[in-house]
Amino acid sequence: MSVTSSIVETSTRRPVTVFMFTLALCLFGFVLLGRLGLTLLPDLSYPTLTIRTDYAGAAPSEIENLITKPIEESIGVVKNLREVRSVSKAGQSDVLLEFNWGTDMGLAGLDVREKLDIVRLPLDVPRPSLLRFNPSLAPIVRLSMSRNNTSNSLSDSELIALRRLAEDEIKRRLESIEGVAAVKVSGGLEDEVQVLVDQEKLSQINLSIEQVANRLKAENVNLSGGRLDEGSQQFLVRTINQYQSVDEIANSIITSVDGRKVYLRDIAVVQQNYKEREAITRIDGVEAVEIAIYKEGDANTVSVSETLRKRLEYIEKNLDEEIELKELYNQSDFIQSAIDEVLLNALIGGILAMLVLYLFLRNFKSTLIISLAIPISVIISFNLMYGFNITLNMMSLGGLALAVGLLVDNAIVVLENIAKKKEQGLDDVTAAREGTIEVAGAIFAATLTTIAVFLPLVFVEGIAGQLFSDQALTVTFALIISLLMAITVIPMISAFGARKGFSSIEPNDVVVDKRPLWRKVLTFPFRLLFILIPMFILTIAISFFQTTSRILGFLMKFLVVPFNAFYSGIENIYSRLLPWSLKHKAAVLIIALSAFSSTWLVLQKIGVELIPSLSQGELLVELKAPAGTPLKDTDELMIQANTIIRNISEIERTYSVAGTGNRLDSSPEKGGENRGELNIVIKKPLSEEKEKRVINELRKSLEVLPGIEVKIDKPALFTFKTPLEVEISGYNLAKLKEQNDRLVKLMAENDRFGDVKSTIQQGHPEVQIEFDHEKAAFLGLNVPEVAKQVVSQIRGTVATKYAFRDRKIDVLVRVNEEQRSSVEDIRRLIVNPTSEKPITLEAIADVKVAVGPNEINRISQERVAIISANLNYGDLGEAASVLQSMVDELPSVPGVEVNVAGQNEEMKVSFDSLKIALGLAIFLVYLVMASQFESLLHPFVILFSVPLAMVGAVYALFITGSTISVVVFIGLIMLAGIVVNNAIVLIDKINQLRKAGSAKYAAIVEAGSARLRPIVMTTLTTALGMLPLALGLGEGAEIRAPMAITVIGGLLVSTLLTLVVIPVLYSLFDRKD
Repeated sequence: MSVTSSIVETSTRRPVTVFMFTLALCLFGFVLLGRLGLTLLPDLSYPTLTIRTDYAGAAPSEIENLITKPIEESIGVVKNLREVRSVSKAGQSDVLLEFNWGTDMGLAGLDVREKLDIVRLPLDVPRPSLLRFNPSLAPIVRLSMSRNNTSNSLSDSELIALRRLAEDEIKRRLESIEGVAAVKVSGGLEDEVQVLVDQEKLSQINLSIEQVANRLKAENVNLSGGRLDEGSQQFLVRTINQYQSVDEIANSIITSVDGRKVYLRDIAVVQQNYKEREAITRIDGVEAVEIAIYKEGDANTVSVSETLRKRLEYIEKNLDEEIELKELYNQSDFIQSAIDEVLLNALIGGILAMLVLYLFLRNFKSTLIISLAIPISVIISFNLMYGFNITLNMMSLGGLALAVGLLVDNAIVVLENIAKKKEQGLDDVTAAREGTIEVAGAIFAATLTTIAVFLPLVFVEGIAGQLFSDQALTVTFALIISLLMAITVIPMISAFGARKGFSSIEPNDVVVDKRPLWRKVLTFPFRLLFILIPMFILTIAISFFQTTSRILGFLMKFLVVPFNAFYSGIENIYSRLLPWSLKHKAAVLIIALSAFSSTWLVLQKIGVELIPSLSQGELLVELKAPAGTPLKDTDELMIQANTIIRNISEIERTYSVAGTGNRLDSSPEKGGENRGELNIVIKKPLSEEKEKRVINELRKSLEVLPGIEVKIDKPALFTFKTPLEVEISGYNLAKLKEQNDRLVKLMAENDRFGDVKSTIQQGHPEVQIEFDHEKAAFLGLNVPEVAKQVVSQIRGTVATKYAFRDRKIDVLVRVNEEQRSSVEDIRRLIVNPTSEKPITLEAIADVKVAVGPNEINRISQERVAIISANLNYGDLGEAASVLQSMVDELPSVPGVEVNVAGQNEEMKVSFDSLKIALGLAIFLVYLVMASQFESLLHPFVILFSVPLAMVGAVYALFITGSTISVVVFIGLIMLAGIVVNNAIVLIDKINQLRKAGSAKYAAIVEAGSARLRPIVMTTLTTALGMLPLALGLGEGAEIRAPMAITVIGGLLVSTLLTLVVIPVLYSLFDRKD
């Protein structure tokens, strides 16, 4: 007895065992469903680590040579490292490490830290910090904190209080949440104790800014003096010397001159004020504090957001009623909505598939038995998804939704064969056993052909591999489980009607009850109860089943009659079409060949992109004023832009940030105050057309702002590059800029490209100090020491921390504002305050105003200029071709190389590997079929259904206006495994009839007529199961719809042509009669 026969035999003989085992797997599936992670898509962002190093006062070129290069050289040998990018800015170095998918980031982090420990950096450079996220990604949650008052502005004291609360209460409690990488607070006013020194008075007592700062630091300290034992009492000895007030700081003794004490108040103004503002945040035009939460690179967005919301609920309970904490944006809302839409589509698809089954079978019981395959297969699949660490995402759930129609195919075949056996006079148990065993081999082969297309997964690279893997595995799991369902649960239910009980005791066996009479009497009521309760429940269940059947049967009559007429028409047409086709083979083949050939013309008109863009209902508008624009002017610009934008009717809410705000990739010293960001929330319902319309209106509306660069983008869900990027590499920055400017001009003149930006931008205006080393040496001055003096006087030095209301406030020491407010003031700074004769900066240095470099980008340890652009119209493939022609027309510059990159580069890698995967999938399907038929010819004939399916897929994409993307390619690979099943059923029946003695022509005609019904049934169940996905409704539809459209279009056209073309090809190729 074969394994399959043994399984079927057990299922019919021991139904309780099968039922309990199935129930247990379903229960485990339900439990594990709650433990599966929830994401929008499989992780499409490469795992990243960022090495950030701050070096105050250093220019970009110094940062590059002293910090960035040594770090790049050191970490270049880290395992699984995919790409190294870096940005050297004024005062900061960021080295971004991208790792291959599947890398253990814990071990990778240890490896990177080990390499950093041996890097030789300047002694005064702080230790590099390692961030487990990409700082260029948008935060997953944005919060606003404001006061519930009627005024349109907040006072300084209110802004300080809000900032304190955000820093002390909100930030601290959110940073401890697992998966949160960083919490950044922006807006409001931040406390600071300012010590504003008069440099002339300081020079008179021969002290420097550093000495004053060191004195304050030494005064503000608590120390432990050990322990004192006096008799039986033990004391701790401590020196209490921390500042208790600002006045105490002002009364600090700095030095003595001629026996007279010099207090800090004698040479400086000491005041509690606020730091220089880095950002001004406004919610609908009113100032507020913004809190941005960033997640770790490999953290789950939804689970982190859920934990954040629970923590925020607790925090809000403890806030004053006047404080309003509002969620501005939560990335998980979009993800949750998209996942809910997939689940709803799968449910509707399942109902439609059941409806088709009922219309064909016209038997509610049979429909219900077959339909059980859908929920049971899906629920049990959750066990395997958990074991393989697959999250619930649009691809995995979309795979289950696409497979809804396929899951019933095996059950249909088994149940129909069992029904035929019953018609032949066999009892229920025997019919169930023999009917299942007879078709087990066929359904195993059919399932294997569908699964085989997913095996080339291992050869798929890039984003396609990440997208494909979850869907491939979930579909495979569901189909395998549906196969097991077909050979266990279906025969068990079919045989159940003949079973009168579940005991294995034979009728002639006699069981003697030896219990005493009194025990029998006492236990009789309980025994009766245990009999009556199950009978009552069973009676209710049967009554409900029968009532439901009658109601549904009555309702379905209105559909059954027109459906019968429709299907009878199909049968009549096909009964005449098939004989005609066999007599006019040439005409049929010419029509099929013409249809296939026409697809190549249609393909040229279909756009190409990497992955469809998702409409999230939010847009980011980045405004950039001329370099050097102060924060106050940028804020006025943001108010003006916000007023203009609010006139657009489809915008629900706006919030703006002037300055660096919550951007973690901004330079700490420059490039921030002239930048602003407007976040725009679009009114629901969302659609791609509405989003494009709003973007166009925004561009037109903001044109009235003179001299302002505008870039419109969407919140980044993944670390995708922009659609188009050009990397110009070379060492010479002047030559890079020359080639960069040429290409930027060409792209800006072409209206196809929008938001053209380059990393080589207009530099920031700066005061440059060039020292005369000879003069400095003659006057006995050390240039590095003088440079530190200048930095301390202008930017200041944080001397110590002042304990204020359980918080630590910076005490900043620097020259007062009147002595550093202009370039002339900088020239008159005293650079030798500890000497008797003061020397000003202009005596040893040339102080001039110039434009300095902005930043230096590097990729794979080579300098690059990166030009990025979005598309105003057209598709990515066409735009990449236009851009490549522009690059080819550029004059050659020695030492400079130009390469078109961005999403186009990733698209090429993904498409090339998908083409190979598609070819391998078709080959594997052929292998499975050849093994099944023990023939090389018949599988070859069946494979013609694949190009026929491509005809339907291409025309479906063209008619619906969809583009060819990675998602569509995945649909084509799925299609290759699905469409051959109809041809397999048809060819298999022809072979059976010919073995029974029928002539070739008669066998083909009879097989076509006999297999029309199951072929149409399985095609409609599969197509209608995917129909809700193809309609493209709800969040995330941009990704779901193209795949479903591809499969439905290919399946419907392939079925139509298979019923005609495959018989014609069979009659031509198979010469035996």
